[in-house]
Amino acid sequence: MSTSLLLFILVATAGSVLLAAGFYERLFAGNSASAYLASLDDSDDIEDEFVRKLQEPFMSRAMGSLRGTTGPWLRKVTPHGLVEKARRDLLLAGMAARITPEELVTLQLALGALGLVAGFGFLTTHPKPGLGLLVMILLPALGVMVPAVVVKRKASDRSEAIFKDLPDCLDLLAISVEAGVGFEAALEVVCSHFDSALAQEFRLTLREMELGLGRRDALANLRARTDVPELSNFILALTQADALGMPIGRVLHTQAVELRNRRRQWAREKAAKLPVKIMFPLVLFIFPSILVVILYPAAGGIMKALS
Repeated sequence: MSTSLLLFILVATAGSVLLAAGFYERLFAGNSASAYLASLDDSDDIEDEFVRKLQEPFMSRAMGSLRGTTGPWLRKVTPHGLVEKARRDLLLAGMAARITPEELVTLQLALGALGLVAGFGFLTTHPKPGLGLLVMILLPALGVMVPAVVVKRKASDRSEAIFKDLPDCLDLLAISVEAGVGFEAALEVVCSHFDSALAQEFRLTLREMELGLGRRDALANLRARTDVPELSNFILALTQADALGMPIGRVLHTQAVELRNRRRQWAREKAAKLPVKIMFPLVLFIFPSILVVILYPAAGGIMKALS
C-alpha cells in the first residue's frame, strides 16, 4: 500500500470517528424534553453566556459550531424524503430538540464513509479478494444502518414506557378531575407525581396550553409526538367528550379501566411468548452442556463395551 493511500485512509478514518463521536454524545446527552422545558422556565439567576459555554463538553461546543455553519448546506444536499423520515424518527424517540434530521443523515453518511474506507483498506491488504469485497460491502451498510437502528430502538422503548405508565397517569388524572380540579390543574398534579416520558409529554402539553394554544391543538401535538395507539385513542375520546360537552371525569375513568385491562392482556401475551423465546438458548447452549456432563462419565464404559 502506498504512503499517500495510507495517509488518506488515516485522515478519513480520524475525521469520521470525530464526527461520529460528536453526534453520539449529542444523541445520548440526557433527555431532550426535560432540557427543552428547562429552557422555557424563567430563571432569576442568569449566568454568563461565556461561562455556560465553557461548562459544555468540548465535542458539544465543536459540533454546535459545525451545526451552525453546515446546517444550510446540509438542508440543500439531503433528500427531502430522507429528512422527513429522520425527523419523524427523532420526534418519536424524544430527541428532536437535541439533534436535527440533517445531522442524523450526516452521521449515517459519515459512518458509511468510515466503513467504506475501512473496507477498502481491508480489501487492499487481505489476500482473499472475495472476502475483502464482502467486507467492503457490509461495513458501509452497517455504518448507514446503525444510527437509524439506535434511534428506532429508543423510539420503541419510549413508546413502551408511555404505554406502561398511561393507566396509572389516567387514574390520577381521573381522581383529580372527579375531585373538582380542572383539567389543566389535574395535568399539573400528574406531572408533579410522575417522572417519566409520558409525564414530560404532559408537561410539554400543559406548557403549550399556558402559552395560549388551544386544548384541542395541544392534544393533537401530543398525539403527533408519540406513536402509541392507546394514547391516540385516549386523546380522540377526550377531544370528542370536550366537543360534545360530556363529563371529562367519567371519560377519564372509563379510559383508565380499559387501558389497565389492555396492559394486563399485554403482560399475559408477553408471558405466553416467553417459552418459545427461551427454547432456542436451551437447545443451543444449555442442553449440549447437560448432555456432556451426563454422558462423559459413561463414555469410557460405552467405548469399552463397543470395542
